[in-house]
Amino acid sequence: MSLIPEIKPQQSLELLKELHILTRDGKINQDTRRKLKQVYHLYQFIEPLMADVLAEKGEMSLADHGAGKSYLGFILYDLFLKDKAAGSVYGIETRPELVSRSQELAARLGFERMGFLNLSVEQSITSDQLPQQVDIITALHACNTATDDAIRFALAKNARYIVLVPCCQAEVAGVLRQKKNQSFGLTPLSEMWRHPIHTREFGSHLTNVLRCLQLEARGYQLTVTELVGWEHSMKNELIIAKYTGQRKNSARERQEAILKELNLEDLRERFVY
Repeated sequence: MSLIPEIKPQQSLELLKELHILTRDGKINQDTRRKLKQVYHLYQFIEPLMADVLAEKGEMSLADHGAGKSYLGFILYDLFLKDKAAGSVYGIETRPELVSRSQELAARLGFERMGFLNLSVEQSITSDQLPQQVDIITALHACNTATDDAIRFALAKNARYIVLVPCCQAEVAGVLRQKKNQSFGLTPLSEMWRHPIHTREFGSHLTNVLRCLQLEARGYQLTVTELVGWEHSMKNELIIAKYTGQRKNSARERQEAILKELNLEDLRERFVY
């Protein structure tokens, strides 16, 4: 059992050392304590989804898109799957050195049902290294359009659950800035992004609104909340989508109306499909 109260008793301390959350002598600093708290909090949301799929199917697959060093995938496997007879976790990452490091760590720890793939989004959708259906898709702090990549992958893989913590949404703000002068003549709502700081924040917020509408239009029921307290992370929005099959035409109509009203029709292909 760990002497550090934040660490769950069933957690492998060797894993936390390998992930550099703990030092070699078992200590934890403030930065890694914050990171661990975020991942544990996210685990509380994801664990019931994994349990639900496993109970219904007797099998479960989860893919973490833009996995980076695979903190989330390793901790999900360690806390939930390592003692189960079934269930797989895949980390999808475009940086080959991170994929190699994760493969080596999984082998060292005996996490046999973890896989790490050096694939782009397009490659991951068609790759025979992944199941045709992936039950749960996660993307933690996926920067800018990487969250949209994860959504595209999830829709292609008929995911039952999608869990997203978006980050650094810059593209919508960039188009708002580029078309600012035109927008002033189109709608008084453009006052909401007249100043640069408002453009950035409004663009970030609007990006997630369009993502939520996209998922509702494709048959998902949404829960949108905060991940942890704002003192831990400013990129703190958590989107959990559950597939129900009930597509909302009104969500698609509102997407289209927002893009037209706010002069963002250049981004239609990104959000409306």
